[in-house]
Amino acid sequence: MTAELIVATAAAAAVWALAIWLLSLAVGRYCIVDAFWGPGFAVTGLTAVVVRGWPDVRGVHQLLLGLVLIWAVRLGVHLGLRILRDPHEDRRYAAIRDGHQPGFWWKSLFLVFLLQAVILWFVGLPVVSALGGGAARSQGAVVGGLLLWLLGLFFESVGDWQLARFRSCPENRGQVLQTGLWRLTRHPNYFGDFCVWWGLWLVAVGCGAPFWTVLSPLAMAFFLMRVSGVPMLERDISLRRPGYAEYVRRTNAFFPGPPRRGESG
Repeated sequence: MTAELIVATAAAAAVWALAIWLLSLAVGRYCIVDAFWGPGFAVTGLTAVVVRGWPDVRGVHQLLLGLVLIWAVRLGVHLGLRILRDPHEDRRYAAIRDGHQPGFWWKSLFLVFLLQAVILWFVGLPVVSALGGGAARSQGAVVGGLLLWLLGLFFESVGDWQLARFRSCPENRGQVLQTGLWRLTRHPNYFGDFCVWWGLWLVAVGCGAPFWTVLSPLAMAFFLMRVSGVPMLERDISLRRPGYAEYVRRTNAFFPGPPRRGESG
């Protein structure tokens, strides 16, 4: 990975974060950063392609870029529509805002937007490295990565769709979704994201990314399972949804599996 590629993609992520920060100030909602998380990977990936030169992107490298763009657009549209439907600030960002007053309008640039830009850039290193000049070397890794990516996209998109449909019914307010993929894992969308990024890493390695970029999907897995994913979402959900404690007792937190004994219904 060249210094030019590192600087160019880091700058692209920073400029992307700055633009979204300015937009958040205009609309008065910091949670919009979620809708631009996925598309941010498309920005760094396309920047790597520009650095490399468009004519040199062929074959499996086109496949890798396509996988990133499909995932990024789907996630961005899904989260963007969800934010547009709900006029209130996301409670997670509201808590961060309330805990860093006064002056959160400028503090948010560092605490939310640039921090996410750094994470985005690091997680995207396998893709950036491959698109920025890697040479295809392993068809098996590409095939295995593609299959894992497909599994992840299925869990992520179907899980999101099932949850959106469940929440659209007024009678389900305060209830816990326990059917479909949500019967197998409490977080099918996070598990799907996990598979997507391990799949992209395998494809990227098959396209020439160095093996040390395994640190990127490991970091993503850590965030999903230990930091901003499962722990943050479940911190107080039992207080808001009375049936969630029983759901936790029966259902795997992350990796899918059959419900444990004692399942009702």
